[in-house]
Amino acid sequence: MRFPISFVAIFRTLACLGLFLALYLQAFAASATAGQANIFIYHRFGEARYPSTNIALDVFSAQLRELREGDYSVLPLGEVVDRLRSGDPLPERCACLTVDDAFRSFLSGAMPLLRRHGFPVTLFVNTDAVGTPGYLDWDELRALAREGVEIGNHSASHAYLVENLPGEDDKAWRERVGGDLIRAQRQLERELGGTSRLFAYPYGEYSPGLLEVVRDLGFSGAAAQQSGVAAHGADLFTLPRFPMGGAYATLEGFRDKLAMRHLAVKVVSPVSPIIGAEDPPVLIVEIPVGEVDLSRLRCFVQGQGEARISRDPAAPGRFRVQALQPLSGRRNKYTLTAPSLDGRRWYWFSQLWVRRGTVER
Repeated sequence: MRFPISFVAIFRTLACLGLFLALYLQAFAASATAGQANIFIYHRFGEARYPSTNIALDVFSAQLRELREGDYSVLPLGEVVDRLRSGDPLPERCACLTVDDAFRSFLSGAMPLLRRHGFPVTLFVNTDAVGTPGYLDWDELRALAREGVEIGNHSASHAYLVENLPGEDDKAWRERVGGDLIRAQRQLERELGGTSRLFAYPYGEYSPGLLEVVRDLGFSGAAAQQSGVAAHGADLFTLPRFPMGGAYATLEGFRDKLAMRHLAVKVVSPVSPIIGAEDPPVLIVEIPVGEVDLSRLRCFVQGQGEARISRDPAAPGRFRVQALQPLSGRRNKYTLTAPSLDGRRWYWFSQLWVRRGTVER
């Protein structure tokens, strides 16, 4: 039996369309992870007596295997910042590993596993602590730098830099904080010979004034600790990082965060994450229409659950977000999530809040 030639032509057309659709979907799936980096922050490794900042070594090892088996490109933070600044593309499935404070367990626990997989890592050092009990010394840091570990500035004092001291005006505050960062940078350069121009905010806390200090000192980028995904067009001086400590330090949580996408949020107000007279604070954001399913936008508040979200009827992509109760703790955050239009991917953004004058327990 022979089909009419027109019927054969239809089959061929459908086959071509099927091939085109398969290629398109493959390219679309790949492009969903292009132009972004999922950055993770660690502190302690295998130190169970510090549960809030620790990750078990077997869990960390499993996370590194996940990166290897998932064919992720792991880049040092400096390269991520350079590519985001220049507009050069980031590789598909890009991840970045960072560690704050330079505790001794980084060398004894994390480095053997990182060496086994050949992954780069960025270590942020608060210089006044170097060589004190529980922290790496300069000889160890020099050896790590020679090995290729990227080392950045985490201040000298690791103080609450957004705080003014009693009686300190803004000019005196700026001189003190700038001097702290310069002192750390000079010691890093003197001890290590050369260092990256990266900074990580102590406790992840920042303010517009502190951002200005960091920029004016010539840093190329700065990492915070609110969770989220770094992407082209984002502020290089408030880079988000997913925390991997305590309850968050699991393989399942790591997989979930690797799958997250950058939610393109423009913060309309407030201009500062410092909590003022209004508590809970109101967050006004704009999100591009058509990127995600905005009808399923949700906001989660640390220690509370969901926040109230209201849509501006005059501006389809503008939302007003406010927690239902005053925020708890010195630091808190609003975490916005929404699925893609097809429901297959999730997008993430976190807004940091800091209550100055609060003593952390």
